[in-house]
Amino acid sequence: MKKTFVTKEKLEEIVKQYPTPFHLYDEKGIRANVKELYEAFSWNKGYKEFFAVKATPNPFLIQILHEYGCGCDCSSMTELMLSEAVGIVGEDVMFSSNDTPVEEFQKAAEIGGIINLDDITHIEKVEQAIGHLPKKMCCRYNPGGVFRISNGIMDNPGDAKYGMTEEQMQEAFRIMKAKGVEEFGIHAFLASNTVTNEYYPMLSRVLFELAVRLQQSTGVKISFINLSGGIGIPYRPEQEKNDIRVIGEGVRKAYEGILVPAGMGDVALYTELGRYMMGPYGCLVTTAINEKHTHKEYIGVDACAVDLMRPAMYGAYHHITVMGKEDAPCDHTYDVTGSLCENNDKFAIDRQLPQIEMGDLLVIHDTGAHGYSMGYNYNGKLKSAEILLREDGSFEMIRRAETPKDYFATFDFCDVLKNMKWQ
Repeated sequence: MKKTFVTKEKLEEIVKQYPTPFHLYDEKGIRANVKELYEAFSWNKGYKEFFAVKATPNPFLIQILHEYGCGCDCSSMTELMLSEAVGIVGEDVMFSSNDTPVEEFQKAAEIGGIINLDDITHIEKVEQAIGHLPKKMCCRYNPGGVFRISNGIMDNPGDAKYGMTEEQMQEAFRIMKAKGVEEFGIHAFLASNTVTNEYYPMLSRVLFELAVRLQQSTGVKISFINLSGGIGIPYRPEQEKNDIRVIGEGVRKAYEGILVPAGMGDVALYTELGRYMMGPYGCLVTTAINEKHTHKEYIGVDACAVDLMRPAMYGAYHHITVMGKEDAPCDHTYDVTGSLCENNDKFAIDRQLPQIEMGDLLVIHDTGAHGYSMGYNYNGKLKSAEILLREDGSFEMIRRAETPKDYFATFDFCDVLKNMKWQ
């Protein structure tokens, strides 16, 4: 059974000040998790985690991670701006994008971030943007085909739009070296949300062997290898959590077996974890406000896909706890729905839950990554607040809920809405 990181009594206290729906984050869990990550990779002197800003773009949470040495993995102009605003600049920033506008390369260079090229044609784009190539750069690798480990196919890189072939990597490294690049990095993202301890060790072997071949064939200095993200979380209660210490040890064995014999024992390892860093340490808190008895039993809540898009977009499973009824029998079958004019606006379908009464607080688990950040404004729905539950039990708002004024703000150039009452 999945347990919540917050009690019913604490939620009732929070709701008195901040009405549902809202995203709630667990500071204690976030801090313990990042400590464990760094301990698992402490054997590598240059190790660094670049938090995937796209997962949870909140400066309060990013600053917590930065206390432990985490940088930012950015993929857009606004993510670069957010990183800069919280004081994370220079080589604490990894800029990994695709189909990239010139001005975003300019911004990445302006704040001193490490630019990770998704395509060989982007060499000229960077030169166009800043007039030269930085001394330290990275290239993204795509091996094609499918990516397999012992428990089957993990993903299909051959269908992914990201990265270069090995031949393109070789050519890119030669060109970049001739144009003044002195330190090179390799990056790859081959699978998403893997709930296995095998993914990173397998990926590392692929990238370490590639690094040896590239350094030998091009004569460049490979100073870091970025394993990117992909370590997942157990969304379902029957799934086992990844063991980051086992994963780190698996990567260490590959490192010592491949890079060290090749004279590359000084290569730093980077990661760009998002879901693993924040996913389990956030939840969506919502209230049951309607019930409907037709061909099925429906419970309507005050949240909707605006607050959590993953179930509607992917059919993703998110566990639900009815607060105060954790030990009650799950003897009712419900679709738990939001209010959008879309039939896929459902947090759960045919889910066995305790009997739900109007006013019950529901906690939707594991929304700390790709929850708030994937929200949108369809149907004129407004995005909800984000609340941080502090280690000492206090809580504070770290992003206010949107208001109608926010929704209409992009019409500030015209007079059509000048008589609108915002409140």
